[in-house]
Amino acid sequence: MPASRLWGLMAEYDNPGDLLAAARSAHSAGYRRMDAYSPMPIHGLAQAIGFRKNALPLLVLLGGLFGCFLAFSMLWYVETHVYPINVGGRPHNSWPSFIPITFEVTILFAAVTAVLGMLALNGLPTPYHPVFNSKRFALASRSRFFLCIEVRDSKFDLQTTREFLAGTHCREVEEVAL
Repeated sequence: MPASRLWGLMAEYDNPGDLLAAARSAHSAGYRRMDAYSPMPIHGLAQAIGFRKNALPLLVLLGGLFGCFLAFSMLWYVETHVYPINVGGRPHNSWPSFIPITFEVTILFAAVTAVLGMLALNGLPTPYHPVFNSKRFALASRSRFFLCIEVRDSKFDLQTTREFLAGTHCREVEEVAL
């Protein structure tokens, strides 16, 4: 396969322990552009492949603060300028009455930001990914565990990476086409 049509090398493992050990070895060896695929969550796998924190918590906070500001501002403006009603002799800008709606809009904006931010940061929806070209990748949702090192990795060399993956007690190493 020409190098320009290669996405990476994928190794197949029988159990989660072998995948975890291989991911740790690959990260220790200097590989950074890799991903692991498993039919179940594996504790420590994200750290083993070098997954770093993302911006989602900050996005959710900013979305919530924006919703809070928007709701409070809207309520204040409506109560003081557009439709001022004297209820029980209270001033028109009585902020305690704004709390329930402000809280609900804050939660709404934070939740919507969380969903949209998660989809955007994960690159979803992804109807096609090169690993789907692997003949055995369908087993990743049933019983097999895979580690894919991408060509984009600065340390990637086809022969060296193939030998490295073969030395991690895998079943098979396969080239993944674009």
